[in-house]
Amino acid sequence: MRISLLALFFCFIAGITITLSQSTDWLPELTEMWEPVPVYVQPAPFSEPPSDATLLFGDDYLIKWADADKWNYSNGVLTVEPGTGGITTSGSYADLQLYLEWRIPENVDGADQRRGNSGIFLQGLYEVQILDSFNNETYVNGQAGSVYKQYPPLVNASLPPGEWQSYHIIFSAPVFTENGGLARPAYLTVFHNGVLIQNHVEVKGPTIYTGLPQYEPHPYKLPIFIQGSRHEISFRNMWIREL
Repeated sequence: MRISLLALFFCFIAGITITLSQSTDWLPELTEMWEPVPVYVQPAPFSEPPSDATLLFGDDYLIKWADADKWNYSNGVLTVEPGTGGITTSGSYADLQLYLEWRIPENVDGADQRRGNSGIFLQGLYEVQILDSFNNETYVNGQAGSVYKQYPPLVNASLPPGEWQSYHIIFSAPVFTENGGLARPAYLTVFHNGVLIQNHVEVKGPTIYTGLPQYEPHPYKLPIFIQGSRHEISFRNMWIREL
């Protein structure tokens, strides 16, 4: 009788798992992680562009971006024009080393995810979150430096709003077979203000707000996308190396 009860119990758990995995209408809360909260560490300056890097911001920035003219550019700094949406690189990329600096406005308002929310989407699909996470509580796989809704950062290396911060990203693009199967998933390594916060994590699929990510075949090279924001987030010193 004990064996039969155990068998029924495991069948019941398996049935719940299958039902949840097949559901397409998960509530956002079911994909948000709140614990454990990453420990805060004091960040330090990091990195200069190497000689073979391609600068994505400069006087010729409009050549490097398909639609950056809807944002404000001055003296090497590109600032989000709230309500205009995101911008996309003119070039397409696969495996890469990407460096950029970003700044949340000092007078940012709101809380949780409504505090300078933006993101860097590698290949337009795989997001590293940008957010004011300095004394701002939110779900940890949605805070600054998270692989959004997938991996919280190892630590919180955020600086206060109004200060320039940096991301140094190493991205390995996914590879698909001729019949559309996944031969290799994407991987991400991220340094935030010189601190390692994502250590070669296996990306589970494209970034989605609710539900479970799932890979769909796409070209090996795709553009980078910077998400728009309700705040005037600024970017500078962005460069890339194709690997």
